[in-house]
Formats: sequence, structure tokens, C-alpha cells
Amino acid sequence: MKQSLKSELSKQLILNEAFKLFYEDGFKTTSIEKIMKATTMTKGAFYHHYANKKELGIEIITQKLQSRVQKRMVYPLYQNGNAYAILEDTFLNSLKSFTMYEKKHGCPTNNLINEIGDNEKVYQRALKNIIEEWKRALIELIERGKTENSIKKEISSAAAAIYLISAFEGIRGIRKVYDDDKVMDEYLNGLSIYLKQIKQ
Repeated sequence: MKQSLKSELSKQLILNEAFKLFYEDGFKTTSIEKIMKATTMTKGAFYHHYANKKELGIEIITQKLQSRVQKRMVYPLYQNGNAYAILEDTFLNSLKSFTMYEKKHGCPTNNLINEIGDNEKVYQRALKNIIEEWKRALIELIERGKTENSIKKEISSAAAAIYLISAFEGIRGIRKVYDDDKVMDEYLNGLSIYLKQIKQ
């Protein structure tokens, strides 16, 4: 195996194990030692790729977290078709598709926002970029809906976008303290009511 490929594979292993530990145990309580124990590699392998835990944290945010949000919540908003139907489908179906593991641990992006979002500017910027990209996609879709007459023109696109993001992230956090999906079902009913209010 070429050294460059071996190095890349070891880096991806560190990223994957770090993401899993940050998600399950939290960022602050997960040490470099704990990450490397999970990879079964030496601590030297960590420092070959990263100067410190902060550098790893930024890469987790910009690669792992941003990619997850893009695939699930951003890219679907750019589909062709009725804007309102896309909005409804993206939010309702995304929540229904979460595994029990994801329901138990909540949203990894929101978890990090709550844990380290107010810690350092570098974390704030990286996490904010994820939310801003999602917000821009929603605004664009809602504006498209107004143009095609599927969403009410008097709706503030920015306000609706932030409301939808906040409510979605909120229920993912709240669900963590419940043993079943009853609270999620209640949220979905509330979401359906809100979406009907903005439908033209």
C-alpha cells in the first residue's frame, strides 16, 4: 500500500472515531488519548495529521457535520418541482428517517453548537457556516415558492427559514430525553399546521 494512501486511511479512521466519540460522549470530555485508543493507533499518528484537538474539531465540523446537513437538509431543497411540496417533504421525511441511534443522541451539529458554540470564534464560524448555508437554501426555495404561487407572498422568507431550522434542531434535542416518539409525532403535527399556514 502506498504511503500516501495509508496516511489518508489513518486520517479518515481518526476522523470517523473522533466524530463517533464527540457525538456519543461530547467534545469536551473526549480526549486525544481516548480517540487514539478507539483507532488502536499511536498518539504519534494523531500528531502526524493534527496539531491539536481544536484542529481536529474544525475538520469534524467542516467535513463530517457540514456534509451530513448538506445531504439531508440542503441539497434536497434544490430539487426541481413544487417548492412547497419540496419544503414539506424535506422536513417531514427527514425526521421520520432517523434511526434510534440518531434519536438517542440528537443532532451532532446542534450538540456541538450547544457544547462549544460559544467557546471560541473558530468553532463559532465553522458551525455558523453550516446554519447559514441551510438558511440560504431555505430562503431561495421559499422565494421560489412565492414566485410559482405555492407559498404565500407575505411570508418573510428569512423568518420562516430560521423558524424551521430552530424548530427542527429543537425537537432533535428534546427527543433525546424521551424513550419513544410521541413527542416527535406531536412536533410533526405542529410542523404540518405551520406549513399549511404558509401554503398559498
